Amino acid sequence: MYMSMFKRKIECIGVLTSGGDAPGMNAAIRAVTRAAIANGFRVMAVYRGYEGLINNEIREFSTEDVSNIIQRGGTILKTARSRDFETPEGRRKAYDNMLLRGIDALVVIGGNGSLTGARIFAEEYDVPCIGLPGTIDNDLNGTDSTIGYDTTLNTIMECVDKIRDTATSHERIFFVEVMGRDAGFLAQNSAIAAGAEAAIIPEDATGANQLEHFIGRGIRKSKNSSIVLVSESPRCGAMYYAERVKREYPEYDVRVSILGHLQRGGSPSAGDRILASRLGVGAIQAILEGQRNVMIGIKNDEVVYVPFSNAIKSDKPVKKELIDDLAVLSI
Repeated sequence: MYMSMFKRKIECIGVLTSGGDAPGMNAAIRAVTRAAIANGFRVMAVYRGYEGLINNEIREFSTEDVSNIIQRGGTILKTARSRDFETPEGRRKAYDNMLLRGIDALVVIGGNGSLTGARIFAEEYDVPCIGLPGTIDNDLNGTDSTIGYDTTLNTIMECVDKIRDTATSHERIFFVEVMGRDAGFLAQNSAIAAGAEAAIIPEDATGANQLEHFIGRGIRKSKNSSIVLVSESPRCGAMYYAERVKREYPEYDVRVSILGHLQRGGSPSAGDRILASRLGVGAIQAILEGQRNVMIGIKNDEVVYVPFSNAIKSDKPVKKELIDDLAVLSI
């Protein structure tokens, strides 16, 4: 491990957003900035994630810099996925720029990959890093919800409500593909919220048989239109299931709607604004308490500190009772 100068008193905090954007990231930036300044810290805003740290795209923020952003989607700091930061040379450049700009600790707002990068960086250079869970997939352990998840659920629900009008009018089956390649939280819970007939998610081992079960239980009995939510997958996405129905049940009129990146956009919900604000304040409190290399989460409405190694485990489960509930509600 590289022995650094980060044993000194923390006076300046850097903040960046990394990976995919999520509604509520701006609320988190605002909270981190204002909570830091309220506690006597200087704040350095890093643009374009770890790429900006490597390229020295950094400037000092005041409270005015984060005015009127809580309602905005995306991230004012921009974001990027950095291949260079995955290399020792890239991380060394990032560290050198932290020293150059006087940054003593780093707050990283992002998902699994972003917090993995923060963990590696912290181990190599003994940099105090605090993570905020900013991902629409809700796939980080140790927190009940992640920044952006609630807004995205509402976006999907509104889209499915509109698709339902066409499905009913034309007596069609619609397969609606949503984000969450490795986590089915969006598909499962938006299916419940939108009154869909089924959800095909990676966590359900019966996924390959769900289609037959859905066809037999729903369409064949009483329903003349149906909605199925499908987690995106390069191998078994919505197109795969639609083609299978066309082939095996040619009597049905089948359509596919892939929602894509519209799921990431839009003004954050009240829930995401509150969550991001609490987590941002929690990040500064963690630094004041001498915490390092932890993600700030919310569990049972309480702020908690989750070690990076626990937060980034890819085993956060979708509750089986949610799968069972959808089966009951969709009869």
